[in-house]
Amino acid sequence: MPSMDGAPARVPGDPDGKIEDRASKMCGTGVTFGGLVEAEDEVFRKSLIELCRTGAMASRTPASDQLALMHQTELMYLRHMGSRPSDVDVAPPEFVRLAAHPLRWRLLTELGDGDYRVRELVERVGEPQNLVSYHLRLLRDGGLVTARRSSFDGRDSYYRLDLERCAEALAASGAALHPALRQAPTPPRRAVVGARARRVAVLFVCTGNSARSPIAAALLRHHTAGRITADSAGTRPKPQVHPHAVRVLLESFGIDLSGRRTQHVDDLAGRHFDHVITLCDKAREVCPEFGPRRVHWSMADPGAAGDTGQAGYAAFQHAAADIDVRIQHLMPVLNTPETVARSQP
Repeated sequence: MPSMDGAPARVPGDPDGKIEDRASKMCGTGVTFGGLVEAEDEVFRKSLIELCRTGAMASRTPASDQLALMHQTELMYLRHMGSRPSDVDVAPPEFVRLAAHPLRWRLLTELGDGDYRVRELVERVGEPQNLVSYHLRLLRDGGLVTARRSSFDGRDSYYRLDLERCAEALAASGAALHPALRQAPTPPRRAVVGARARRVAVLFVCTGNSARSPIAAALLRHHTAGRITADSAGTRPKPQVHPHAVRVLLESFGIDLSGRRTQHVDDLAGRHFDHVITLCDKAREVCPEFGPRRVHWSMADPGAAGDTGQAGYAAFQHAAADIDVRIQHLMPVLNTPETVARSQP
């Protein structure tokens, strides 16, 4: 493409065309430096013309200075382009910008399986810890990942994927692409195992087997209408299920858990479970092996404060609601072909 004066588009003092090539890449359309000036509005065109007239691009200017000036010009170009209102409108949604990075996407998929500590994620993705921590911080800042301090070792934190937030962000990203894609996130599918298949068996484990694990097992049985075998046990079980756990299940979900006895994980020795889910950081460290798939949900013990009043009950309400969300996201996993195939007699 010719330059503004019709001569071959070459920047003075740039016999190899390096500065011109950089300008072409800067535009993103392959046009020459002269074409860049022509393409912009009057103010920007005059700014670039003035830079050329200063003599900084003349042949007497060292190549390093020319390249430095090209960096300055590029910044002018990007700042000019970024000031246009239309550029704000077409910016990718935050979820797309966050999830599009290969390492962040890998971290999201790993956390889709369960909660992990940083060192475990480092091992799973094969990247340095400082790099993993940096990208986890970006995901936390974006609201896609949360973290809570481990109850087993206060120096550790467990990271968790917020699937509810991801579903909302995905729906919003579709709407940003086209109005026809604007839709509310669909609820997770219920697990429906084939009639001839042996029922999938899931075991929930916490320390006392008095709150988190019996709530989880009861909710899974409730949401699947008994089509999945759900049990719970503790590594140091308490004498009975916490009264607040019984109350919250009855009042919020219509599930009667009164009279249920707690049990030790050793009582289930010899049984096979397709999924074993630990809900307590301490129990995770000592839970025996029961099956091929083990997942961890790092959840606070709602009964840890020992409050038997209304304030203590509010902690159980929060825990039950949180567990219910995770159960609903678990059900499609239980209905995958791999899970059903492993359950065949």
